[in-house]
Amino acid sequence: MGAPICGPRSGFAPRPLPIYNRSIRNFFIRSPHSAIRHDAAAAACALFLCAPSAHAQPGEHAHAAPSSIVALELAKRPVTIRTGIGSAHDPVSTSSRRAQAFYDQGLAYLHSYVWVEAARSFNQALRLDPRLALAQLGLTLAYTELNASPAAHAALDRAKALAATDHDRRHVAARALQMAAEDAPADAAKLALYREALDEALVAFPADEELWLQRGQAESPDPAERGQGSVAGSVRFYEKARALAPDHFAAHHYLTHAYENSGRVTDALVQGQTYSAMAPAVPHARHMHGHDLRRVGRIDEAIVEFRAADALESEYFKAERIPVEYDWHYQHNLDLLATSYQYIGQMKQAEALLKTSFAISSSLVGQEFNKREWPVFLLSRGRAQEALVAAAVMAAHPSPVVSAAGHVEAGRARLALGQFKEAADEGNTALRLMRGTEGAGLVADSLQAFQGEFLLRTGKADKGQPMLEDVVRKVRARPGPDAWAQALFTIEAIARAARDVGNWELAAWAGRQMVEHDPNYAGSHYALALVAEHRGDTLTARAERALVNKYWKNADPDLGELRTGK
Repeated sequence: MGAPICGPRSGFAPRPLPIYNRSIRNFFIRSPHSAIRHDAAAAACALFLCAPSAHAQPGEHAHAAPSSIVALELAKRPVTIRTGIGSAHDPVSTSSRRAQAFYDQGLAYLHSYVWVEAARSFNQALRLDPRLALAQLGLTLAYTELNASPAAHAALDRAKALAATDHDRRHVAARALQMAAEDAPADAAKLALYREALDEALVAFPADEELWLQRGQAESPDPAERGQGSVAGSVRFYEKARALAPDHFAAHHYLTHAYENSGRVTDALVQGQTYSAMAPAVPHARHMHGHDLRRVGRIDEAIVEFRAADALESEYFKAERIPVEYDWHYQHNLDLLATSYQYIGQMKQAEALLKTSFAISSSLVGQEFNKREWPVFLLSRGRAQEALVAAAVMAAHPSPVVSAAGHVEAGRARLALGQFKEAADEGNTALRLMRGTEGAGLVADSLQAFQGEFLLRTGKADKGQPMLEDVVRKVRARPGPDAWAQALFTIEAIARAARDVGNWELAAWAGRQMVEHDPNYAGSHYALALVAEHRGDTLTARAERALVNKYWKNADPDLGELRTGK
C-alpha cells in the first residue's frame, strides 16, 4: 500500500475547523485572474463591455477587478418595465411616476437576487429622477452583490447626500450601519447597531413592509444576509410584512428560506409554491419551488421546475446579451438540475450539465467552490484519473478556499488511484491554504471526510471510522436544501469507500444513514442491498434491489448499479 504520510511531522492529522457563518455567495474573489475559463463568445463579449462608460459615477471603477467593471457596465444598460417578476412597492420621494415604477422594479429584482437587473432598474429610475435617494441606496445592495464594493460605497455617499425625508433618511441610515457591519462581520456591536436602527425606523414607520422584511433578514448573525440564511426568529417579521402587503411576493420568498433552514419542509413547500406563482418569470422563484419538491421526494416535479428556471435564464441571456458568468443563479440552478438527474440515475444528463457548469467562470468564491461537484461526480462513477484532472484546475485557482477544495478532491482521487503519499501531500497543501483564511470552514467537512477516508484506506480504521461517522452527523445537521442534497452524496461516498476496503460494518451504518436521510433515493437502497448481499441475506437484498429498480425506473439503461452484483 505504500507508507502513509500522516501525523505530527506532515501536519495531515485530524483537526476541527470552524464553519464560517457568512453566506458563501459573499466571499468575493479579489484577484483579477479569478476566471477559470471563458468560451470564446463570452470572452469577446466581456472585452467589448469593458469599454469606459460615458455615465460612470466618480469612484465607481476605483480599484475594481475586471469582472466587476464589466458588471458595472451591464448595470448601466437601459431597461424596460417587466412583467411576471412579482410586485414590490415602496413610496419614495419622487414626483416621477415612471421613476417610481423603475424603483419598484429594482426592489422586486433585489428580492429575487437578480442583481444585474436590479441595478439596471435603479439606474433607469435615476435617469428619470437624478435626485432619487433610495435608487442610489438600492444600488448599494446590487453593486455589493456584483462584487463592486467601491461602487456600492460611492452610491451610499450619494444616497446620504440626497436623502431629504425622514423615510428616506432612516432607510439610508440603516443601510449605512449594515454596510459597516458587513465590512466587520466579526463585530457583534455593529450588527446590534444595525438592528437598533431598524427597530427605531419601524416605530416611526410601522406600515413600511420593506423595513419589516429587512428586520427579518437582520435576525441572522450574518450582517450581509439577503434572506437565504433566514432563521426561525425571522418568521414573525416576514409574517408582519406579508400582512401589511398581501400582494408583495418577497415575504413568501424569505419565509421559504426561513422554513427550510428551520427544518419545516412542508411549510417551506407551501411558501415556495406561492412565491413561484407570484413571480413566474423569475428563475429563482421556479428554482426555489424545485428544491423543496426535491426535498419531499417529488423529484420529477423538481426537475420540471429546474428546467423551467434554466429555460427562463437561457432566454434572458439571449435577449439581453448578458454573459452567463454575471448571473450567479444560472450556474447554481444548473448544478441542482445536474444532481437531480444524478439522483434519478440519468448519469449522462448529469455529466453534460456538470461539465457545462464547471466551465463557467464566476467572481464569487462560493460559486467556484461548488465546482467541486464535478470531480465528486467523476469519482462516484469510478473515473479517478478524470477527477484528478478536474481537481487540478480548482487547485490552481487564486482563491485559497477554492484551491484548498481542489487539493482535497485531488487527494480523494489519488486515494482511489492508490497514490497514498501523493494523497497526503494534497491534504497537507489544503491545510496550509486554509490556515487563517476567511471562509476556510467551507472546506472543513470535505477535508475531514478525506482525512477519515485516508485513515480507512491506510489500515487505521480505528481512527478513520469515528471521524467519518462524525462527518455524517455534521452534514446531516446542516440547514437548508442545498446542504441536505450535498449531505446525501457525501454519505454515499463514505459508504463506497467503506465497501472498497471491506469495512462492512461502516458500509452498513452509512447505508442506514442514507435511508434515514432520504428514503426516496435509489442509491440509499443500493448501498443496503450490497451490504445484504455481502452478508448472504437474500431476502433483504431482494427487497432493497426492488426499491432500487423502483426509484431508478427512468435511469440510464446501461447504469451499472442496476446490474445485480455490481
